[in-house]
Amino acid sequence: MINDYKKIDLFGKSLIQKIILQPPFKFDFPVTDQACFIYILEGSIDYQIHNERLNISKNYSLFLNCISSGKQLYNSNSKSNCEIVIFTFHSDILKKIYDKELPSLLQAPKHVISSKSSEKINNDFLIQKYIEGLLFYIENPSLVNEDILILKFKEIILLLSQTQNSESIQIIFSQLFSPTTYTFKRIIDEHLLSQLTIDELAQLNNLSISSFKREFAKIYNDTPANYIKTKKLEKAAELLLVSEERITDIAFNCGFNDLANFTKSFSEKFNTTPTNYRLKLRNK
Repeated sequence: MINDYKKIDLFGKSLIQKIILQPPFKFDFPVTDQACFIYILEGSIDYQIHNERLNISKNYSLFLNCISSGKQLYNSNSKSNCEIVIFTFHSDILKKIYDKELPSLLQAPKHVISSKSSEKINNDFLIQKYIEGLLFYIENPSLVNEDILILKFKEIILLLSQTQNSESIQIIFSQLFSPTTYTFKRIIDEHLLSQLTIDELAQLNNLSISSFKREFAKIYNDTPANYIKTKKLEKAAELLLVSEERITDIAFNCGFNDLANFTKSFSEKFNTTPTNYRLKLRNK
């Protein structure tokens, strides 16, 4: 259960989130072209990777990518709330900020082949102080501007490059910049909330329907229809939580042209109607 949620965007995408979660909880990361630095302020989280379970507690953080499969943070045992800060690295924002040359941490390591997708980090003094600075801006959003956020972006890249985990972090970062998938993912991402058909998305990628579906399944491990519908519903759930927009407008802005269809799909995924979802969260 989410008790409190705050976020700051950069270039229209979520950059910094501060979340208070009440156990038992499950917090999902959708498959997407990004990496996340998750800092534990209070409490602890569990993270399952293959057959290994990691427990990340206060004074530790978790760095992971979400490019190949959905990730989930959870806690079913603790009686105290978990408070986390998530800093998100979108590959297109990284390319925009470092338009001439990526820093060494973001470049593919030489002679290293690894599918490593997460790294537990023991936070040093500088990272702790950095997070304290982020908390100030989260609590005072009127003081935030694009230039400050770009500086904070570059600062965390520099700090991560100086940790003892830098080699693993570099491997994870490098997975965001695969030349064979970047263009495909960019097109999907740009049209995710549109009302384009699968045929039209295939045409934008210069692929036949069958080739488009095969490529999509290879990259996202899902069908185009299911993945896109899920992403639209997740965006709608986020807007219900953080905005005052009418539910009809949220449905339209998330690519649904029929309110009844949106309500039915939302209820199937979240086991409640959009109206009740919004009221329940706000009452909590």
